[in-house]
Amino acid sequence: MIHKTAIIDSKAKISTSAKIGAYSVIGPNVEIGDNTIIHSQVNISGNTIIGKGNKIYPFAAIGNDPQDLKFNDEETKLIIGDNNKIREYVTIHPGTEGGGGLTKIGNKCLFMISSHVAHDCRVGNNVIIANNVPLGGHVTIEDNVVIGGNSAVQQFTRIGQMAMIGGMTGVLHDVIPYGLSIGNRNYLQGLNLIGLRRANFENKDILGLSEAYKEIFATKNLTDNLSKLNGEFKKNPLVKNVIEFITKDKKRSICTPFSKE
Repeated sequence: MIHKTAIIDSKAKISTSAKIGAYSVIGPNVEIGDNTIIHSQVNISGNTIIGKGNKIYPFAAIGNDPQDLKFNDEETKLIIGDNNKIREYVTIHPGTEGGGGLTKIGNKCLFMISSHVAHDCRVGNNVIIANNVPLGGHVTIEDNVVIGGNSAVQQFTRIGQMAMIGGMTGVLHDVIPYGLSIGNRNYLQGLNLIGLRRANFENKDILGLSEAYKEIFATKNLTDNLSKLNGEFKKNPLVKNVIEFITKDKKRSICTPFSKE
């Protein structure tokens, strides 16, 4: 159902099962999938693809030009997956030519009021981003991450799967998978053990990760610490994910317990 006051470009591709509320504006290069609900006064523009079963709430602005001074109206995209909830005043921008031309969001995410996803971000599945959280450009958020309210994530930062970021945290350093990070300038407080247990990981793997954590962050020299890590630890799938995350991009600073010093 499309409200009679909605303004929809004739070139837009809208599923017959989608619903669009009063005074929403949909641009010509927009695709909206089955059973997606666009509430009143939503603006969706640009080369934007929105999947199935999403709910987008009033005053959200999706697909408008990136806040990047280098952007020069090049053809870039925004892809949003399925079953996401995008609350009031959320803004999500497409990619830029310098960042690969794509901003991509997975499935079953919740973007709370006034959160922002900047150009060229990659957001995984089952991510929760609380109120007033901006993601800078080129940020990567892996699956099952939770970011607390009024936090801010600096451009190019990576946050590993199932990490938890406390409220009002300034995220400058990459956060390992399963990490718990807090602070005005973020440091690693420990592991998201509650999240791991709720996700039904085996106790032996959680205990192994806890022991490996002590070794990996025993000193500030992560490279040396990893080289000394017992081979048995590396058989643990949780530890393996942490090691791969740390070693994948050596140009990036990793959030550690020492980051608060």
